[in-house]
Formats: sequence, C-alpha cells, structure tokens
Amino acid sequence: MTALTETSHPALWLDPKTSVGSVEREQLQQAGLQLLPVTTLHDLKQGLARARLVVIRLMGDTGLLEEVRKLTQAFGHAIPVLCRVERHQFELGIEAMRRGAYHVLSDEDWSVDSWRNALALAPTRNELPKNSLQTFVFVDPVSQHLLELARRVAQTQVSALIVGPTGAGKDVLARVLHDASSRRGGPFIAMNCAALPENLIEDMLFGHEKGAFTGALKEHRGLFEQAQGGTIFLDEIAEMPYHLQTKLLRVLQERKITRLGGNAPIELDVRLVAATNKDLREAIANREFREDLYFRISAFKLSVLPLRDRPGDIVPLVNQFLSNYGPSDRQIRLSPRATEMMQSYSWPGNVRELQNVIQRALVLSNGDIIDESDLMFDEWEAQVTETAIDPLGEVQPVSNEAQPTAVIDSGALSAAVKSSEYQAIMTAIKSSSNRSEAAKKLGISPRSLRYKMAQFRERGLPTLAAG
Repeated sequence: MTALTETSHPALWLDPKTSVGSVEREQLQQAGLQLLPVTTLHDLKQGLARARLVVIRLMGDTGLLEEVRKLTQAFGHAIPVLCRVERHQFELGIEAMRRGAYHVLSDEDWSVDSWRNALALAPTRNELPKNSLQTFVFVDPVSQHLLELARRVAQTQVSALIVGPTGAGKDVLARVLHDASSRRGGPFIAMNCAALPENLIEDMLFGHEKGAFTGALKEHRGLFEQAQGGTIFLDEIAEMPYHLQTKLLRVLQERKITRLGGNAPIELDVRLVAATNKDLREAIANREFREDLYFRISAFKLSVLPLRDRPGDIVPLVNQFLSNYGPSDRQIRLSPRATEMMQSYSWPGNVRELQNVIQRALVLSNGDIIDESDLMFDEWEAQVTETAIDPLGEVQPVSNEAQPTAVIDSGALSAAVKSSEYQAIMTAIKSSSNRSEAAKKLGISPRSLRYKMAQFRERGLPTLAAG
C-alpha cells in the first residue's frame, strides 16, 4: 500500500458486490483515498481507529448504512460515511443523506476530481474519549438524532446547555460539541461546580494575581484563560453559588475577565457549554439560579434522555464496557438471558450504573460468558430468594439449612449488599433528629437519601421518619 501522507484519507471500503480493481484503486489514491484492508475482527478494530472515512456501496436500501453506523458507534467512534449508489437511484441517495451519510456518489464514478471534491467535504471524525467513565453511544434512533443535532449546534458559536439525569453522559456530549466544532484544535477545559468548595470556585474559574491573598505566591491562570481558543464545560452549573452566577454572567456578556487582585481585563475567546440535572426553571422560581444567566447559557438546549428511554444503546454500551474493562487476551460475552435482563432493567443510575454492573460481572464471572447470576444491579430488588427483611429491618435467612461458605453465590452477594444498605439507612434515621443529619452520617446527600427511601417504600419495605 502507498504510504499515507498528511492529505491522505484512510478509509474502510465496504462493497458487497465487487472488489476494487487496480485501475480504480490507483484513481482513488490519486484523489487522496487510502483503502484499509479488513479481513478479521482485529483488522476492523484497527481500521476503525485509523479511518477518517467509511465508504459503503448501498444495494437497494440503507440497511448496510444503518449496520455500519451501529457498529462504528458500538466501538466508540463517530466516523463520516460516504455512500455509493446506482446512478438512477436518486431516492436511495436522498434517504442515505437523511440517515447520516455526509455525501453520495454514483457507484460508476471513479473520476479523481469527483473523489477529491467528496473528500474535501468530509467532516472531521469525532472519536469519543476512550477513557471516559460515562461513554455515550449513539445507536438508538433517539441518540442518533441527538448526535446530528449536536453536530449542527457545534458548527455555531452559541452557548449550549445540556440537560439530563445523573450518569446519562452529559459530559461526553459536551466533548462531542467541542470535537465537532471549529474549536476542536483548542483546549477542552471542564469543571464540576458541585465538586469544589465555594471559596475555591471563583479562583479556579477566574484566577488570581501574585500576592492577591495570603498564600498567593505566584499568579494563577483560571479555567477561562486556560480554555482560550477552545471550550469551557461547566458541569452541574445549578450548584454554582448565587453570587458567582452574577460574576459569570458579566464575564459572558463582556467576554472579559479580571483576575482576583488584578486590574487589567483579559479578552476571552471561549465557548461555554454547561450541564445540569436540575430543572433550572424551578431553581429560578426558588431564587437559586439567576434567570438572566439561564437565558445567557441556554441559547441552545440539548436533552440527554435516561438510558431506559434509548434502549438501542444498551447492548452497544455493554459491548464497549466489556472491551474496555475485560481481559485483553479473550472476548467476554453476555449469555442470551443476561442480555435479556440488561435490556429489560429500568437503569435508574443510567450509563454509570450499567458500567458498574459490567465491572462487577467481570469480577464474578468465571469464564468467557457472563450469565444472569453474575449481574448485580444497583437498584434494590424486592424479590430475593436468599434473604428476607423483617419489619424491624433485621436480615433473616429464608431457610434454616446451613449454607456452604466456600462458594460465594453472586445472587446472595447482591442480596447481602442491598440488605446491609437498608439496615444502615434505617439505623442512621433512627439515631438522627432529621434526615439531613442522617444523610451526613451515611456520607450521602439528602437528595440521595430521599431517593433511597422512595425506593424502599415502592417495594413495600417499612420506613421510619427521622425525628
């Protein structure tokens, strides 16, 4: 194969009808297209990591295009697709464009100019971060629509607000907005507004000059300065203190910042992407969030749905997590029953919970197949066979027969973990004057405690109000 150059477009070539002839291959190379051979699954994975383009020949419908999009996204990639169709099949070409192909060529067109023009139109591939703890897969039709919408928004300079439940992948969608934009060559700087003490957030965002306060031994460039020419992502923006919201609004309006202890304003060239799992309208009504800031950050709103509402993403995410966390020397798969359980589960913890379930299953499984007994879900299951909870919160064995201790059954382990959680929460509530105090003892937020209590009540378990 000809050596790749800076202007080469490595491409996966899929044609179920004919192979590429030597003359045609030479013309494609002159246009800048370098074909990557694929004969094994390993070749496919390697090709997906290198390819800037996938070229598909459609035969009567867009089925192959749909399969390729699902496959590439299951491996964590979003790669531009060019489709080849018969010259008279105009409707098929239009349908291919509607379903995500960036360009269509006649399957008889091998001219160098046509392919050069097609390659010049190719958008930059957006590879989702492999080390992300909440990888977003765009396979379900709802997710594919969200991806296309995000790409359109990325081409503008407007601020974007991503809303959705915890663990659904808002941070990864923010990265997609950056990678698909003209700022992709600049930095992507992220901060979780709920993860830092209030007194540190201002310094982290806007920086300080040397000597601005005791201990300021040198100047510090804040995150806005660090994001110059790129994107700043503020996660959980609803948790930002109210007085800092005022300063953030002024920075967004003036496109300038002044470091703490400084006088000279610094011009900014930064795009803001924010995210929240809260209803900001309700926060505004409760005077917890500034209405003018809301309108400033939400020029375009993108909604990430809970995982249960995009079921087509579940199995691709499972495959991706198995690949990321499984052994490198062999492939781990789910049994049909385990797959059925994954698809029927409600996933209250969204993608983050799915990741946890897969990591636990890899620990519990003994072979290359993960079975239903290896799955431990975060949500409390009311119907457990190994243990039961009496009204006083005591764990009682269903049977008095002695159980062997040499073998740990994953179902029993799951039930034991959940029973312990119930006991711990009930004990904390009984010994506390209110739920805030109980949550503090448990090391969780009051909101998490309310969620757990609601789960217990839904399953008919007795709950006690904190005094």
